[in-house]
Amino acid sequence: MTQRVLLVEDDASLGRQVTDRLRAAGFEPTWVRDGQEALAVSPEPFALLILDLMLPGAHGFDVLKKLRGASDVPVLVLSARNDAHDKVRALELGADDYVTKPFWPEELVARIQARLRRPALQRSSVVEVGELTIDTHARQVWVGGEEVELTRVEFDLLAALSRRVGAAVARAWLVEHVLDPNREGGERTLDVHVSRLRKKLGAGGRFLTTVWGVGYRLDRPART
Repeated sequence: MTQRVLLVEDDASLGRQVTDRLRAAGFEPTWVRDGQEALAVSPEPFALLILDLMLPGAHGFDVLKKLRGASDVPVLVLSARNDAHDKVRALELGADDYVTKPFWPEELVARIQARLRRPALQRSSVVEVGELTIDTHARQVWVGGEEVELTRVEFDLLAALSRRVGAAVARAWLVEHVLDPNREGGERTLDVHVSRLRKKLGAGGRFLTTVWGVGYRLDRPART
């Protein structure tokens, strides 16, 4: 059965390139060109949505937020902005991937195929790991019912890991998507933020583990 993909992109040239490449790869693309039109389309028939951020009618973040209230369809965000805060915001709102323009259409198709081979991620804005509770929309964290105050970087780091509980996330990915390498340093700076985050989380910090040679992981509690 042919999988349908919804493309939300206002650039006519890019839209034609992407839809042509999707058809060549065996997908059935539907192309809309503004945010309001995207909001009017039901996501249910689609296997995946490709969403530009800078859209006429409604910003891509607004489209993504409303979509996540109604559907678990995977979303791949496109943006000309290579800004770490935008990437983190997109992931917090429920995006599955973030691709920066310009890109090769073949890479986009490969990312789509890889995403469709994986099971859906958890969509709730509230993630619970043992006594640790993270609300990614409200940007609040509790340990054993007590709220913990975190810096912007500390929260974004924890939120990124909470999207993939039980999976190792590479240091390089966290530096690119959580830190701003031009202002906030690289992997050594990341390690310092992780150390401070563990201390602030207290008993909940034990779930934030180091995967040597790879990065970090937010562990599920051991079964008893």
